Amino acid sequence: MAENVIIAGVGMTKFVKPGQNDPYPMMGATAVRDALSDAGISYDAVQQAYAGYTYGDSTCGQTVLYQVGMTGIPVINVNNNCSTGSTALFLARQAVASGTVDVALALGFEQMQPGALGSHWDDRPSPFDAFDAETDALVGHPEIPLALRYFGGAGKAHMDKYGSTMTDLARIRAKASRHAVNNPLALFRTELTPEDVLAAPVIWEGVMTRLMACPPTCGAAAAIVVSEEYAKKHGLNGTVQIIGQAMSTDTASTFDSHDMMRVVGYDMTTAAAAQVYQQTGIGPEDLDTVELHDCFAHNEMITYEGLGLCPEGGASQFIADGDNSYGGKYVTNPSGGLLSKGHPLGATGLAQCYELTRQLRGTAGSTQVDGARTALQHNLGLGGACVVTMYQAQ
Repeated sequence: MAENVIIAGVGMTKFVKPGQNDPYPMMGATAVRDALSDAGISYDAVQQAYAGYTYGDSTCGQTVLYQVGMTGIPVINVNNNCSTGSTALFLARQAVASGTVDVALALGFEQMQPGALGSHWDDRPSPFDAFDAETDALVGHPEIPLALRYFGGAGKAHMDKYGSTMTDLARIRAKASRHAVNNPLALFRTELTPEDVLAAPVIWEGVMTRLMACPPTCGAAAAIVVSEEYAKKHGLNGTVQIIGQAMSTDTASTFDSHDMMRVVGYDMTTAAAAQVYQQTGIGPEDLDTVELHDCFAHNEMITYEGLGLCPEGGASQFIADGDNSYGGKYVTNPSGGLLSKGHPLGATGLAQCYELTRQLRGTAGSTQVDGARTALQHNLGLGGACVVTMYQAQ
């Protein structure tokens, strides 16, 4: 990255259940206006925009941004499954880091439908055909929706290999609820105990209860990305800098290893994290807080190990010691994460950016991690892509 890259402004709507949301153009425009206001610039200053969404027709990004202004700038629509928002941020950061532009906008939004995720294009090959075939072979249980089989299967693989338990997963979900109590933008803000989580309706006996899965939600988030020189010249808040970022996609090990943890992106996580640690010279031991992709409690558990927050096979002890929360080694998902905040696919990566920017500015209010100066973001989408971003307060 030739140019230092600053997150000058962020904005986010409250995530809500499908049917309770404003239409996507309104949600997206609200997040953009809030990010512009936070940065202290007008939309006329934006030179490129990257708009992320998963469920929608072509050029939805233009539809959103035309509510804010029609300035003729390039608008690039981005779809990378659940890592869509962070992919938009990855592209905006590249545009600024390369010196192509001084100001770029990354936007993510999603207007979702109730129920389990599904394809809207059933008359052609699915991008998940190979993933489904491997999951069928390793997991079975065709009566369970696929997303639950993917991540529940990964959790079961961890249980079988390392002896982790449903109690570990329940503790992760309970931790998420404790954090979300303090986040006014989270969907679920009721504190749960591990016992509450275990007593919830069973989706997969011995593997998952309903509370261990994130809910489909609607919402939007945005970030204004600028060069350090531009921030200084225009008196913008230059506190939060992206100091490292990497995107990884699947390798042969996703299927050749015959391991559900790898089917759901464990190796993408380790590869992207390793690149970022190498870029920055900062290791996991130096992090203060992490927003990671907890679409299921199972994915949070295996991601602790993929990011190097604990050794492989060490997640159970990490959870038992409370090293994933306030007072422990790292505060993971101070926002409440996807499990409590919700998961509007295109918006999630930029909602993580929103939370970490506020953490490093020291303006996160009741979710604030004391003394936070270095933060890591992990956003994963099957199919697949994983984006890991390191932020630091200057």
